Amino acid sequence: MKSIFQLITLLCLSVMASMMESCSTKNEKIVLAYVTSHGATLPDPDLVTHINYAFAHVDSTFSKLKIDNEGRLSEITALKQKAPHLKVLLSVGGWESGRFSEMAANEQYRLSFANDCRRAIEQFQLDGIDIDWEYPTSSAAGISSSPDDTQNYTLLMRDLRKAIGPDKLLTLASVYNGNYIDFKAIDPYIDFVNVMVYDINRPPYHHAALYRSPLVGDGCGEEAVEAHIQKGVPVEKLVLGIPFYGHAAAPLSDFISYDAIMAQQDYKTCWDSIAKVPYLADKDGKLVCSYENPSSITAKCAFVKQKGLKGIMYWEYNSDGKEGSLRKAAYEGMQE
Repeated sequence: MKSIFQLITLLCLSVMASMMESCSTKNEKIVLAYVTSHGATLPDPDLVTHINYAFAHVDSTFSKLKIDNEGRLSEITALKQKAPHLKVLLSVGGWESGRFSEMAANEQYRLSFANDCRRAIEQFQLDGIDIDWEYPTSSAAGISSSPDDTQNYTLLMRDLRKAIGPDKLLTLASVYNGNYIDFKAIDPYIDFVNVMVYDINRPPYHHAALYRSPLVGDGCGEEAVEAHIQKGVPVEKLVLGIPFYGHAAAPLSDFISYDAIMAQQDYKTCWDSIAKVPYLADKDGKLVCSYENPSSITAKCAFVKQKGLKGIMYWEYNSDGKEGSLRKAAYEGMQE
């Protein structure tokens, strides 16, 4: 009788432990870094929970993957041997990456592509697939498009989920306003949405503000989150995107690195206390460079935790400064 009681007790404890672990995993806040195929260094797995390897593309047959620098992808997935918590996904697409429209419109192409994604997952020991088809129905960046892209996007996500199975991650990148994608239709198939809250405007406006201020143009982080919720994304599936680069006006470069921003001597460093982001101003007080710093990243992490979002992501790992202050702020900001 005593042994039966002990067995029941052990079973109950095991079930409770399993439930607690499942709950902990479900509620865990993620820190996701996009890592490019051309980066010079390997990411520190102690500062991220997820890596999206950028990029693979739809190949010229419209039915398979073409992966940039497979050797570097293998090096990154090898990090999981010493960091078993780490999840590595293959991100397919990018700003100028085309052929999505043709592939998604054709059932044979779509199924073949989905099966090749499964092949890549198995070959490289990946944890999932991230789709970075940013503007379905739009020919932005000169890629092909069709009015049927939004509907076909849903079919693509359905077929990808079926091909890779329920245990692998399926995620996507979305523009700040939540346009182009039927989120209610794809919700059963996806794990989370990486919202690109950057590149929204150029100077004299912020390109990645958290809140609206007089220096915010088309949108900000708070509005981007609300737009996605209104379009059907559960808040717990939203990941807030953060840029590790700035946008500047001439004579500075449009895209400007964090180190280059920190090296500027001819401009005043300012803080927008409403938008919660820094900027450089000229002698007349006009915003000439919009960027992130550890303080703005910390503010965004606090926002994510307060609102119950899934976590944060950033583009991209090697755009940080030499001291790694941005990625450290991102990781530390998401800790309880």
